Amino acid sequence: MPILSLPPNFTHKSTTIPIPFPFKPNLRLMGIQQPLDLTTSSLFLKSCIRTRNFQLGKLLHAKLIRSGIKLDAVILNSLITLYSKSGDWVAAKTIFDSMGHHHLRDLVSWSAIISCFTHNGMESQALLTFVQMLLMHEEYPNHFCFSAAIQACCNRDNAPTGEAIFGFVIKTGYFESDVCVGCALIDLFAKGFQDLESARKVFDKMPERNSVTWTLLITRYAQMGLHEDGIELFSRMLCCSFMPDRFTLSSVVSACAELGFISVGQQMHSWVIKLGLCMDVFIGCSLVDMYAKCATTEPMEDARKVFERMPNHNVMSWTAIITGYVQSGGGLDATAIELYCKMITKGDVLPNHFTYSSILKACGSLSSIEIGKQIHNQAVKSGLVSVNCVGNSLISMYARSGNMEDAQKAFEFLLEKNLVSYNAIMDGYAKQTSSDEAFKMFNKFKETQLEVDSFTFASLLSAAASLGAVGKGEEMHARLLKSGFHSNQRVCNALISMYSRCGDIEAAARVFNKMEERNVISWTSIIAGFAKHGLARGALGVFDQMLEAGVKPNEVTYIAVLSACSHAGLVDEGLKHFSSMYSEHKIYKELDQLVIDIKRLGYLPDTDFVLHELDEKEKERYLVQHSEKIAVAFGLISVSKTKPIRVFKNLRVCGDCHTAMKYISVARGREIVVRDSNRFHHFKNGSCSCNDYW
Repeated sequence: MPILSLPPNFTHKSTTIPIPFPFKPNLRLMGIQQPLDLTTSSLFLKSCIRTRNFQLGKLLHAKLIRSGIKLDAVILNSLITLYSKSGDWVAAKTIFDSMGHHHLRDLVSWSAIISCFTHNGMESQALLTFVQMLLMHEEYPNHFCFSAAIQACCNRDNAPTGEAIFGFVIKTGYFESDVCVGCALIDLFAKGFQDLESARKVFDKMPERNSVTWTLLITRYAQMGLHEDGIELFSRMLCCSFMPDRFTLSSVVSACAELGFISVGQQMHSWVIKLGLCMDVFIGCSLVDMYAKCATTEPMEDARKVFERMPNHNVMSWTAIITGYVQSGGGLDATAIELYCKMITKGDVLPNHFTYSSILKACGSLSSIEIGKQIHNQAVKSGLVSVNCVGNSLISMYARSGNMEDAQKAFEFLLEKNLVSYNAIMDGYAKQTSSDEAFKMFNKFKETQLEVDSFTFASLLSAAASLGAVGKGEEMHARLLKSGFHSNQRVCNALISMYSRCGDIEAAARVFNKMEERNVISWTSIIAGFAKHGLARGALGVFDQMLEAGVKPNEVTYIAVLSACSHAGLVDEGLKHFSSMYSEHKIYKELDQLVIDIKRLGYLPDTDFVLHELDEKEKERYLVQHSEKIAVAFGLISVSKTKPIRVFKNLRVCGDCHTAMKYISVARGREIVVRDSNRFHHFKNGSCSCNDYW
C-alpha cells in the first residue's frame, strides 16, 4: 500500500467558484417599508436556500405575493428550489405549473422541478417530467436537465430508462463536455446498475474531472465493498493534485476499517489534522470506527482518544464508540453500557435504532437482563422498538438470558419480521432446550417468502441434536443439500455436532472428511464426537492431525480431548494434554487472581487439608492446585457466562475447596455445580445446596 502523501509539485485544483452574498438572511428585512425589488429578493432567496433557512424564504414569498410584484423566472426558479429542499414538492410543482401558464418556464425551471421530484423520492415522476419537456418542445435539455434526469434513474427500478438517457447524452456530446453529467453517469452505473466496472470506464473516459468526481467514485467503491480499489483511487487522486474533502477522507477511513489497514488509516488521520477537519463530527465517527476495528494493542484505546477529543458528540459519534466497545469483545460490553448511561444522563442526544441495537447486544453478552429491560422501555417510548434491528437485538438479548417468553413477545411485536428475526428466535429456542418450539417456528417461517441461510440451518440442526432426533436432522440435511449449503463451514460444523450427538458418528466423520476448509470448531466437534462414543484413540488421532494442520486448539478442544482420555482410562495421555492446557490457557493466572479476590471476601485457606509436612505458605500453594479449583478456574475462562460451571470428581470434595467454591460463586457471580463421590453440590450466591453437610 503506497504512502498517501502530497506530491512535491502539488497544487490545489478546484472548480468551485464562491458565490458572494451581500447579506445573511435577517428577519429585520421582512419589516422594511419600501417596496421590494426583484434583485434584492432573488439574492435573499438564494441566501435562504444556501443557509437552509426555508421558513424565512417562505415568509419572503408571502410578502412578495402581498406586494403584488410580478415575479420573474429567476425568482420563481429559486422558489421551486426553496420548496423542493424543504420537502414541500406540492408547492414547488404548483409554482412550476403556474409558470407554464405565463410562459415563464426555462431550462432552469425544468431542471429544478426534475431535481425536486428526485430529491423527494419521486423518481418516476421526475422521468415523466423529463419526457414531458422533450414532447412539449419548450426547451432542449442542457447538462443540468440531463444530470437531474440521470439521478432519477439511479433507482434500480428506473435503471433501464437510464440506458436510453445515456445514449441520448452520448449523441448530444454532453458527456465529453460537462463534469456534472459525467458524475451523474458514474452514479447511474454504480447505484442503478450496481456495475462499478462500467462506472470506472465512464470515469476514465472523462476529459475533465474535479474533486467531486474523484470523491463520488471512491465513495461508491467503499459502499460496494471494493475497499482496496477505493484506496488505490484515492492515491491516484493525490497524484493528480486534487484535494480531498471530508467525504473523501471519511470513505477512505471506512475502507481502512474494513480492511484492517491501520497504517493507512493513521495516514488518513494525519490528513484530517492537516486539513483542519479534527472538529468534524462526520469524520470523527469514521475514525472512531476505524480505530475500534483495527486496534493493535489495547482495544478501543485510540478510538476512545478520538472520541474524547471531539468538541461535540451527536448520536452518530456516541453510537460509533458504543458499537466499537460491543464489537471488540474481551469483556468491554460493560464499558459500552457505562457510555450509554453517560449519553442518556447528559440528555442532549437521544439514541437512535442503531444505538439501541448495539447496547442491547452488550446486555445480552453480559446477561444484564435488568438493564436490558430498562433500555427496552426506552426503545418503546422512543417508538423505535418495532424497527427490525432493535427488535432483533431484543429477541437475541432475552434468548441469551434464557427468557424465551419475552423473546417471543419481542418477536411478535415486530411489524415486519425478516430472516434475522426468525433466525434469532429459532436459535434461542434451540439453545434453551425448547427444540420443539424451534421447529414450530420454522414451520411458520416456511409460510413466508423469506429464504433460509446458513444460520437457519445451523440453528435447526442444533435443535435436532438437542432432541436427539436424527430423523429431523436428516431432513434438514436433505434440505440444505438442495439449497446449496452442503459446503458451508458453519452448516457442516452443525451437521457434525448433530450426527455425533444423535449417535451416528460415522455420518459425522463423513461430513468432516468432505469439508474443504475446517476451522477450530470443525476439529473440536469431531473430536468431541469420537470422545462421546468412546473412541479415544480416534479422538487423539484427529487432535494430532489438527495440530499438524496448524489449527490452534481452544479450551473446548482440550475439554473434548480430556473427556476422551477419561472415558478410555488413558491417564498418561490425559496428564500430558492437561499440562499443555494448563500452561497454554493461563489457568495459573486465573487461579492466583481468584485466591486474591476470595480472600478479600473473607476466605481463609484451611491448611488442615494438606497432609504433607510443609510450611504454611507452601500448604496454601498446594491447596490452590487442588483439582476442583483448577477445574473451576478453567470453567471460568472457557464456559459462557450465561451457563453454570459443572465439575465431576470421583472422590469426595475437600472441605477447603467446598468453602472456596462458595466464595467463588460470589466473587464471579457464577453458579457452580460439583458432583463428587457422595452427591451434587450446587453453589450459588455464597451457599451450597448441601447446607455444608456431605
